[in-house]
Amino acid sequence: MKVYFATKEENNQRRQEEFLKLSPDERLESFLRDASLNAALPQKEGASHPNDKKGNFVIDLTDKKYWEE
Repeated sequence: MKVYFATKEENNQRRQEEFLKLSPDERLESFLRDASLNAALPQKEGASHPNDKKGNFVIDLTDKKYWEE
């Protein structure tokens, strides 16, 4: 693991350049890996997303109704 000391803009630019160097297959794998890691993070009981109060559309992957046919 490397540690970078830079501004937010510099880090965002570096990450974007690293991501764009990947092949399309590697980009998809990276996206799916990162998305699954975020979904596995622990959450407080009863916690809600800030967008819930705004009325924005939110997909809740923990809700079983999205997985049932």
